[in-house]
Amino acid sequence: MKKIVILIATFGLFACNQQKDKGNQQGDWIKGTEAEQIRTIEKQFRGFDYAMLETGYRYQELFWAGQDQNWEYAEYQIDKIETAIKNGLERRPKRAASADHFLTVILPKMKNSIQSKDPVIFNKEFENVTINCNRCHAMENVPFFTIKTPIDRQSPIRK
Repeated sequence: MKKIVILIATFGLFACNQQKDKGNQQGDWIKGTEAEQIRTIEKQFRGFDYAMLETGYRYQELFWAGQDQNWEYAEYQIDKIETAIKNGLERRPKRAASADHFLTVILPKMKNSIQSKDPVIFNKEFENVTINCNRCHAMENVPFFTIKTPIDRQSPIRK
C-alpha cells in the first residue's frame, strides 16, 4: 500500500511540472505591437496616485509601529515609504520638486527618530511628517488631501 501511495505521489508531482504552451498565458487584453503593449502595461501602474495609496497605508503602519515601540517595523515602513515615493517619481517626475524636501530632509529626520528608539522623539517627528505631507499636497494643488494622525488601527500587526 505504501508503495502505491509513493507511486501516485510521484506521478502527481511529474504532472504538476508539465510545461504548458508559452503563448499569451495572462489573457488577450494586452493587444498591439510590443510598444503598444508596454504602454498598456504602464497605464496599469498609473501615476503618482498609486504611490500615494501605498504611502498612506505605510504612514498608518509607521504611526502604530512607533506607538508599539516596534522599531524594526517602523524602520521597515519608513524605507517602504521612501521606495514608494521614489517609484512614483519615476512615473511622474513632475512631482519631484515638491517631493524633494520630503525625501531629503523629512524622511531622514524620521529615520533618526526611529533609530533613537524614543517614543517622544518619534511622535514629534511623526507630527513633522504629517505637517509636511499636507504641505506637499498643497504644493501639488490638492490641499483637500488633508492628512491627520491615525486614530483607528486597521492592521492586525502588533508587537
